[in-house]
Amino acid sequence: MKFVEITGQSLAQIINDDEIHADDLATAGVTPQSIIRINEQGDIEVRRPTQWELVGGLLGNYEERIRGITGMEWA
Repeated sequence: MKFVEITGQSLAQIINDDEIHADDLATAGVTPQSIIRINEQGDIEVRRPTQWELVGGLLGNYEERIRGITGMEWA
């Protein structure tokens, strides 16, 4: 599976209001320094000490938002 890896700070710029809310990210333990990965289906996972944990998902047109903010492609 391919992913784009970003920080929690970049994720905060990518998410829309109808997706996971910033308060939900904080509750899930996502900080600006967290390592985040997003797969091609828009699933958001945060890196924990021993595993990746699913914390939400992106909806509609997220590919363009990810490319626009990060300049990255899925790898």
